Formats: sequence, structure tokens, C-alpha cells
Amino acid sequence: MGGDYRPFLAMFLVQTGYAGMNIFVKLAMDSGMNPFILVAYRQIFATVAMIPFAYFLERKTRPKITRIVLFQAFLSSIFGATLNQILYFIGLKHSNPTLGCAFNNLLPAVTFLLAVPCRLETIGIKTRAGQAKVLGTAVCIGGAMILTFYRGHAINIGESGIDWKYAEQLRTQDSQSDQANFILGPLLLITSCVSWAIWLIIQGRMSEKFAAPYTSSTLMCFMASIECGVIGLIADHHPSAWSLNDSIRLTAALYSAIVCTAIAFCLMSWTIQRKGPLYVSVFSPLLLVIVAILSWALLGDKLHFGTVVGSLFVVLGLYVVLWGKGKEEGQRGSKEEAEQGKEDLECQMNGKLYIKS
Repeated sequence: MGGDYRPFLAMFLVQTGYAGMNIFVKLAMDSGMNPFILVAYRQIFATVAMIPFAYFLERKTRPKITRIVLFQAFLSSIFGATLNQILYFIGLKHSNPTLGCAFNNLLPAVTFLLAVPCRLETIGIKTRAGQAKVLGTAVCIGGAMILTFYRGHAINIGESGIDWKYAEQLRTQDSQSDQANFILGPLLLITSCVSWAIWLIIQGRMSEKFAAPYTSSTLMCFMASIECGVIGLIADHHPSAWSLNDSIRLTAALYSAIVCTAIAFCLMSWTIQRKGPLYVSVFSPLLLVIVAILSWALLGDKLHFGTVVGSLFVVLGLYVVLWGKGKEEGQRGSKEEAEQGKEDLECQMNGKLYIKS
């Protein structure tokens, strides 16, 4: 019982770390940092941070790196790092951290929709688990539509009392610009979620033959650093744009790479080994709550009625999908145990018949 709190603490720290990244990244882009360059720096620093984990933790158990593994790592770098993070950061630039985290909760539903045609998931509409997954996905999509097309009035919850002048100086965008990008931001965030879901499917295939998550992540980050570096240079090749003299830019690049890639990945892998992937997924809405509080307290973001309603729908749909997924895995486990027991019984009966004969 003494160690039961550790997985909870690990996931709380992971979600808090991701919340900090959303704040720092938003401030860095508000300071004028190009999101393409920010993503490139994140991948470069993440590669350096992941190399020690891949070398020391998997040097004795790492399978052979084949051409197929390299090709899968290349696909992972495109969908899991380059497209996913560029779309997310640009979407974050045109919206706010709370909205960005709300769309992250669409991931299980989007993954389910993409996995069904790939025959990695079954609908099973006649079972309660299948009905729950379909219903939860529909509720998530409804919440996403509300977040995208309905803003509503601002909810008056007062001022936080925290006077962070640095953040106030950075956030000088006028209301007309925010309104013009109101649709673009959510659409980019949804596309980022789709890209992330594709990466999960690719990663699932890759892990079947290459069970070395730290090495595969290092390969992905290395390839993505080259891809994002080229894209960043095309977007802006001026040395001043790549400068990290501004403290918030350096903090955002290092923090997102070390805390939200290397450390977060290790903590999530450790938690999955002890509690399973479903336990990790349940903590996703916690990020939304933490970011909403930090955005209000530190950045002065207004909370809108549409954001609250849409977020509630997305979180509700998330838990319905997870419930259906958990029930389906439980039924599959029970069926496998029953089949194993039947095989053992048949072996025992065959053994007795052999002895008698």
C-alpha cells in the first residue's frame, strides 16, 4: 500500500509539466518566436535528452535496427513530431492554452475512428463496450464542434490578483486579430490531434517488432529535428529568428524538450508498466483543469461559456470511450483465461487417457 501513491504522483507531475509547456510555448510565440523554429529546437534538444535513456536502459535488450524499423521511425517522425507539433503550436498561437488542452482529449476518440478501418479496433455495436465507444466518440465530436464554432460570452470569475508584467507586455494582440483567427486555431488543433492518432497507430505496429521505446523515440526525434530544421530554415533563415538570447524562448525550447519529452516519456512508460495505458489516459482531463487555472492566473485569459460546455462534452466523451475500452479489454482477458483453462483441462484429460491406455 505504501507505494500506491507513486503512479498517481507520477501522472500528476506529467500533466503539470505539460501544463507548464503550454504556458511557456504560448509566451514564446507571443514574444515573436516562429513556431517552426520552436518545434525544430524542441526536437534537437529532445534528441540530446533521449540519447542517454536509449543507451543505458536498452543497450542490452535493443532489437536489431532494420530498414523497416527505420522506415517506421521516419513515418513516426512525420506524424508524431513534425506535423503534430507544428500544427499544435501554430494552433496554440491562434487560440489559447485552455482550448489546446481541450482538443487533446479528443485523442482516444480520433484514434478509435482511424483504427477501425485499419482493423486495429472493432466496433462491436451489439455489445455495451462497443456502444460506449461509439457514443463516447460522438459526444467528443460534438464537444469539438462546440469548441470550434461557438465561443459564447466571457464568464466573469474576477481577476487572479497576480500581476505578471512580463506576460502582459508580450500579449499585445488586439481583439480583431484574435477574432480573425478564432476558427483557424481550433481547426489546426483538431488536425494536430488526427496526426497524433496516426502516430499512435504507426507506433503500435512498430512496437510489435521493435520493443525498444526509448530507442524508437530517439530515432523519431532525430529524424524530426532534421525535418523541422529544414522547414524552419525555409520559413525564416535569418540568424536573429533563431536566436535564443530571449530567456522565454530558451526556456520554452528546453522545457518542452526535457520535461515534456524525455522526463514525461519515462514517467508515463513507468506508470504504464505498473497500471496499464488506461490509467495514464484517465489523467488527460487533469491537464485541461491545470492549464485553465494557470492561463487565468498568469496570462489573464478569459474563460468563455462555449469553451466550458465544449470541454465538458469532450471530457465526458473521453471517459465513456475509456470505459468502453476498459470493459472490452476485461472481456477479452476473461475470454482468453477461459480458453486457456479449457486447453489445460483438455491436456489433463488427454494425459489421463494416455496413462490408462
